[in-house]
Amino acid sequence: MSIEAGEARPQGGFPGRGGGRGGGRRRQPPQLVEVVSVSLVAPRLVSVRVAGGDLSRFGEAAPTSHIKVFLPAPGQDSPTLPVMTPEGRAWPDDAPRPTVRTYTTRSYDPAAGALEVQFALHGEGPAAAWAQRAKAGDKIAIGGPGGRFAADLGARHWWIAGDESALPAVGSLLDALPAAATAAVHLEVAGAADEIPLTSPAKATVSWHHRRDPGAWGAELYNAAVSAVIEPDTQVWVACEASAMRRIRRQLLDGQRVPAASLVTRGYWRLGIADHPDHDYGED
Repeated sequence: MSIEAGEARPQGGFPGRGGGRGGGRRRQPPQLVEVVSVSLVAPRLVSVRVAGGDLSRFGEAAPTSHIKVFLPAPGQDSPTLPVMTPEGRAWPDDAPRPTVRTYTTRSYDPAAGALEVQFALHGEGPAAAWAQRAKAGDKIAIGGPGGRFAADLGARHWWIAGDESALPAVGSLLDALPAAATAAVHLEVAGAADEIPLTSPAKATVSWHHRRDPGAWGAELYNAAVSAVIEPDTQVWVACEASAMRRIRRQLLDGQRVPAASLVTRGYWRLGIADHPDHDYGED
């Protein structure tokens, strides 16, 4: 077996559930789960529900938490999993390692013990290809939840923006907002067929922006940020393609329109990069 050293990573403590940007704790080992249902949410968005093992920790996960999805190698029915040792993860030498990708969970159903993961179908990546052909009974492994949630869920006013890759995270965030909050939500998608229902206890207004051309990732969100009237004490959360996120972040910070302490930005993916890091907050 080959050994991969253990790593302490910040995990998602957040206001209201004990924690902030998070003390480190060792990663949870991945566990095998089985697909229980697959449905098409939109032409380019697939919902996959998985169950099996103990997924109860997802009931206390922060909104927008991410997971690691371990996919079987070609010819496998289920992915190879590591053995956790005092020295770190130990991978079998006689089996191929899985493809690992980062996704945001959409919801957890405690009664069914089922976790919903939504896959955006853009590009030719292995996870999108798997989601397109997924069926009940297929096996993958899930690691997590992880990630930090630095936003203040007690904020009364929100400005939220994202592209297709952020739809599950936006949905989980809207679910977590209190009824006393207001939220202006801006979502950039390819076209009208990609608009999906989103609800919230908060008073949320959702504006859908259709991409002007297939390669103009983030352009509509940038324009929405330029024209936005953001009141003081507004919590701002933005997630989209990494380069577009940085343009939006700079625009919001210019002239102290939004204080850095009230701004959370995430680069969920980057054009031309197969597996963008899950910790890109644009703070470089």
